[in-house]
Amino acid sequence: MATIDLIVLGMLKDQDLSAYDIQKLVDYRNISKWVKVSTPSIYKKVLQLEEKGLIKGTAVKEGKMPEKAVYSLTAAGKKEFEALMLEIAEEPIYLYLDFNAVIVNINKLTPKLRTRCLERIEHGVNELKSYLEDNINLKEDAPGIPETGMAVLQQQYILVQAIETWLTSLKEKEA
Repeated sequence: MATIDLIVLGMLKDQDLSAYDIQKLVDYRNISKWVKVSTPSIYKKVLQLEEKGLIKGTAVKEGKMPEKAVYSLTAAGKKEFEALMLEIAEEPIYLYLDFNAVIVNINKLTPKLRTRCLERIEHGVNELKSYLEDNINLKEDAPGIPETGMAVLQQQYILVQAIETWLTSLKEKEA
C-alpha cells in the first residue's frame, strides 16, 4: 500500500530509525486513527522497502541490548518518497467510513435495531471526538509538535463535527 510506504519513507527522511521506533512514532502521532496501518504492516513494509532497495538496514548494538536493525533512506528511497508524495497528492480523495456500510443497510432492520445501530455509531463518534479534543489540547502548545500534525488533528475534528451533525439529522428523521 502506497500510503504505508509514504509514512515509513517520510519518517526515515527525518532520521534513521528501527522498525520498533517507526511503530512508536506511528503510535505517538496517532497515525492509525486516520490511516489504516497496523504494527505487523509496518514491520512487513520495512522489510519490503529494504528488499526494493529504498531503505538500508544497518545492525546496531547499544550497550547490553541485543543488536537491532536501524534503517536509513537510500537515494532511490528519496526519489520514491518524492514520487509517492506527488502521486498520492494527485489521486482523487476518498473518505472511507466503515460505518457507512451500516447506514446503507439500516432500513433493512427493525426500528429498534436501527436505533441501536445509530446509537452505537454515535457513541463511536463521541469517543473519537473526545479523544481528538484531548489530543488537540495536549499538543496545542507542546513544543516540537509539527504544524502539519496539528492540521491533521484539526481536520479530523472538523470531520467528526460534521458526522455528529449528520447523525443528529438522521436520528431526527428516524424519530
